[in-house]
Amino acid sequence: MTVLDVRTAHLTEHLTARLATATDRHLAVAREWFPHEYVPWSEGRDFGDVPYDEARNRLAPAVRAAVQLNLLTEDNLPSYHRELTRAFGDDEPWRVWVDRWTAEEGRHAIALRDYLVVTRCADPVVLERERMQTMQTGFRAPEKDLLRTLAYVSLQELATRISHRNTGRLSGDPGLESLLSRIATDENLHMVFYRDLVAAALEADPAAMLTAIAAEMESFAMPGANGPQFRRRAAAIARAGIYDIRVHREDVIEPLLRYWEVDALLDLDPQAEQALQRISANCAALDERVTRSAR
Repeated sequence: MTVLDVRTAHLTEHLTARLATATDRHLAVAREWFPHEYVPWSEGRDFGDVPYDEARNRLAPAVRAAVQLNLLTEDNLPSYHRELTRAFGDDEPWRVWVDRWTAEEGRHAIALRDYLVVTRCADPVVLERERMQTMQTGFRAPEKDLLRTLAYVSLQELATRISHRNTGRLSGDPGLESLLSRIATDENLHMVFYRDLVAAALEADPAAMLTAIAAEMESFAMPGANGPQFRRRAAAIARAGIYDIRVHREDVIEPLLRYWEVDALLDLDPQAEQALQRISANCAALDERVTRSAR
């Protein structure tokens, strides 16, 4: 067995042991909830009797852009399930988690679509056409192995949580804010799960995990980036302060790096040191972009 094989076997064993603990903890703290309880069904009207009227939409354009973009992201769940299974494998410890994660995430699209349709905050024809387009495009990330996937979903789950929270606060719609807060709670628990597995991988193989973190920081994009009207909606979301480069740097990158204590890692080999330099350079580049955006 080569040195690489030994490192890989050690990492796999370490992550598998931590995976069981993380899954048990998640199941102990995750709270059951029901999408139908967050939808104001009494506001519903038959569209045949009362057609959709864009002028009666009560959400600000940036808020609606954020909700629709987040809904399209949630719609693409089958693709994410496939990609996680590809990266993690289909052995039982990972399958138990991925199936549970998928079941929890499935509620988000159900609740968001029902809310938008019942309250007439979006055109249901547009929602359906964009859902079809998004799911047919799908999401694929074949370049991401196990460690890069863990790094990516840590970043992505936290970014999604923050986007939902900020959208709800800005919405001026108490019902929508309550729903988005509930969804954000799920996203936070998912982030904690993945974040802690990254921490476990840093214990077992810091060079490999730091390299994966560096790669994902450099290439990070939200999973809905290939969806319809993404650029226009993302620009509106950024202008409103829901999610922009400052939020990404201060509320996603900074807390994760601090939790992983990357600056405190000791006795690193050259590969790990190089990865730390890449992480530092990426942080510096983000800081420069934040400064430019504030001018």
